[in-house]
Amino acid sequence: MKKYLILVCVFLGNNFYALGNELNLYIWSEYLPESIIEKFTEETGIKINLSTYDSNESLYTKIKLLHNSKSGYDLVVPSTYFVSKMRTEGLLMELDRSKIDNFKDINENLIDQSFDPKNKYSIPYLWGSTALCYNDKYIKENVDSFNILFDPKYAHKILLTDDLREVFHIALKLLGYSGNDTNEEHIEQAYEKLKTLIPNVKIFNSFSPKLNYINEEVILGVNHNGEAYLASLENPDIKYVYPREGSILWVDSLVIPSNVKNIENAYRFINFLLRPEIAKEISETTGFATTNKAAMLLLPKEIQNNPTIYPSKEILDQGEFQNDVGEAIVIYEKYWEMLKLGQ
Repeated sequence: MKKYLILVCVFLGNNFYALGNELNLYIWSEYLPESIIEKFTEETGIKINLSTYDSNESLYTKIKLLHNSKSGYDLVVPSTYFVSKMRTEGLLMELDRSKIDNFKDINENLIDQSFDPKNKYSIPYLWGSTALCYNDKYIKENVDSFNILFDPKYAHKILLTDDLREVFHIALKLLGYSGNDTNEEHIEQAYEKLKTLIPNVKIFNSFSPKLNYINEEVILGVNHNGEAYLASLENPDIKYVYPREGSILWVDSLVIPSNVKNIENAYRFINFLLRPEIAKEISETTGFATTNKAAMLLLPKEIQNNPTIYPSKEILDQGEFQNDVGEAIVIYEKYWEMLKLGQ
């Protein structure tokens, strides 16, 4: 008796998808243009099931929860130190670099970082900074330090990202410590300092904070550089500056969870994203810096030379990448909860 392999397809719109011919992607909100998804599906027939998150903590919790499950994500995009955290906990698969084209085009300054030596588990996707953002229609004084956030005249007028490490980074740097400090006494000092900042905070937001600046709900705060750049296109009064204490630097990377289901599709999508013309379109649309040197050369000169997106070497040298703080994260979380509860 002959055995036949039957391929079942589903008709969706103008495309046919083989059952199982899909990719489950978990990524930051507003971090992948719809046009890119459409191009990939049109070219490969692979359907992308897109889910989004607005914090690394949400991403980590979900991946941890699904770790022993048969269903999960094929590709996710954690930030800097979460790559380290997830790989040491066995949540990520070591990459087969022979299956990844154009890795040679990745900016060498963004590879072999402490969170993933030799990039065994991650491929840099986009990178950027978190620094000061303000509306110069309302703020006429010089904005060059995180100290301005604490000025009482800005009561209920500032925005902070909803990110415990970034918020504590501000206070730690002002106290003369590293943003990666693990000393509980120093973290407590940062908490005490941040308590004096709370009256000025109108909103904690990491989900499209550019809208709060565009709508002038806030006039000062911190922001991610890509969000600030897009906000400035809508409202030219919005400015982005690097504080003298140094900005927060980060890299968002493509990683494959260890319980991946559609591994070949994951590699196929990574290769697609590494194409210079695709990486260029992603960078232009999101406002964040591409990690792809070949893609950067395709960008308009006004973007290549924009310091909000591509800061100078001096600015980069003053900044600090976030690292995994290990067990000290429990200390941060304790004081973060107390801060948010007003204790």
